[in-house]
Amino acid sequence: MSSGTVIIIAGILVATACALLGTFLVLRKMSMMADAISHAILPGLVAGFFFANGPNLLAGFLGAALASLLTVSLVEAIQKSGRVGGDSAIGIVFPAMFALGTVLVSRYFANVHLDADAILYGNIEFSAQDTLLINGVNFGPQSFWVMGTLLIINLSFVTLFYKELKLATFDAGLAASLGFSPLVIHYGLMIVVSLTAVGAFTAVGAVLTVALMIVPAATAYLLTHRLKAMIGLAALIGALSAIAGYYAAVLVDTSIAGAITTVAGLLFGLALIFSPTQGMIARMIQLQRQRLYFATETLVIHLNTHENTTVAETESRIDHLTKELRWKPDFAQRIVQNALQKEYVVSNNGHLALTDAGREFAKKQ
Repeated sequence: MSSGTVIIIAGILVATACALLGTFLVLRKMSMMADAISHAILPGLVAGFFFANGPNLLAGFLGAALASLLTVSLVEAIQKSGRVGGDSAIGIVFPAMFALGTVLVSRYFANVHLDADAILYGNIEFSAQDTLLINGVNFGPQSFWVMGTLLIINLSFVTLFYKELKLATFDAGLAASLGFSPLVIHYGLMIVVSLTAVGAFTAVGAVLTVALMIVPAATAYLLTHRLKAMIGLAALIGALSAIAGYYAAVLVDTSIAGAITTVAGLLFGLALIFSPTQGMIARMIQLQRQRLYFATETLVIHLNTHENTTVAETESRIDHLTKELRWKPDFAQRIVQNALQKEYVVSNNGHLALTDAGREFAKKQ
């Protein structure tokens, strides 16, 4: 298996595992928690290194997992104090944890070289070389085993507790009334998020972990309102980002992690602009339609108000309506044409008169 294929598969595994949980983080408005966990695991990694007297995958993983759980607990405790909001609590805890990690490194491991680029951007380029060796037997890329296991765990978690996660995410009160504990569900989700963040951190670094957990899910959120479809789309978008990002990085000879993150951001930008329901273009069209509808409504109500009055002839003149309703001539012409097309009014020698359909429309408003 070529190194390129290994990198792509590792990226797909990470993206899919992260997207499964990132969907619920986005819906719960907890996107920053992924960033907090991915940075706050540093003291746990250092602790694992310390107790194992050197680099050790299991010790580092356990230490990082405990550090991430401590981060979640501290954030929850600060939130429950009622003194600061959720975002502020996250902003307080994760810099403190990350700073603690840097202090421990400088105090006890000053002579150990830690590559900041590897921590931030990861080493997905070396996935093929980072193999799992047990008793001298090579079991292939280590990232496959780590992220493959986490993908199975995440898929099982979401599948088994889909109903509970959905209820607790959209209506915690209803979940509690039905006998589900929103707090237990929340901590269960945070535990799985923590484990995934730790595994992804070792494979692709902090920046890509956050990007693949949040950006594909946020992109899917713009494209659908159905939870199952959102989860599937988030996984698909994450996988496409990994594949396209790799080939883009090879093409321009740049960081693979950076290219994957950039592709994910571009896909989000495209969804933000072109989403058929929530995109900027769709919203502009919707606003134009609403403006046209309300202006047409105003015209019909105005004509209905002055119908059969002494000023009816004056108020029904098109040139007078432009001044009376303070519309620009081009906009007024559009509104008149729309009212004519809907058969709310008829035009006769520069005057407008309501039809029966127009009078019924005015009465309903």
